[in-house]
Amino acid sequence: MDQALKTMINNMPEKTGKSLDEWKKVLKKKSFSKHSEGVNFLKKEHNVTHGFANTIVTLSKAENETQVDLVESQYKGKEDLFPIYEVLLTVVKDFGKDLTITPKKASVSVIRKRQFALIKPATKSRIDLGLKFNDKPTTERLENSGPFGAMCTHRVQLNNITEVDNELKKWLKEAYEQAK
Repeated sequence: MDQALKTMINNMPEKTGKSLDEWKKVLKKKSFSKHSEGVNFLKKEHNVTHGFANTIVTLSKAENETQVDLVESQYKGKEDLFPIYEVLLTVVKDFGKDLTITPKKASVSVIRKRQFALIKPATKSRIDLGLKFNDKPTTERLENSGPFGAMCTHRVQLNNITEVDNELKKWLKEAYEQAK
C-alpha cells in the first residue's frame, strides 16, 4: 500500500466521521451493482468527498473480491495462458521483497515504489506484458506501449511460456531497478 493511501485511511475518521472499517460496514448493508452507485451514495447521503468515497468503495470491493478471485476471472477461458502468468510472477518475486503484486479486474500490477510491470491476458492466446522504462527505445519485440497508454512505456506480447526468456527477464529486472 502506498503512503498516500495509508495517509488517506489514517485521516478518514477525522475527515469523514468514520473509520474505513466503519464505512465498510455501512456499505455492506447496501448492495450496489456499480462502483459509481456506492460513490454517489456516500457523497449524497453522508457528505463524503469524492476522493474518500471512491477510496472507501474501492477498498470495500477489494475485500469482497479476493486477489485469487480476480486472477481466476482474468484467466477464465484463457487457462492456457496461466502458466505464463505464473512464470512471470516467479521471475519478479526473485528481484526482492519490496514488491507489491496487485490484481485488478483485467490485469495485475507489479509495483516497487511505482508500477514497473503490468500483466494482462489480452486475448485467449496472448498475454500483454507492459513495462515502464525511464528511457528505452522500442524494438521489434519490445514494442510501443500500445493499449496500455501512460501506464507503461513498452509492451511485449507473449503467446508461449518459452518467450519468458533471458532477454525478457533482463527487461523485467531493468524496469524493476528503475522503479526505485
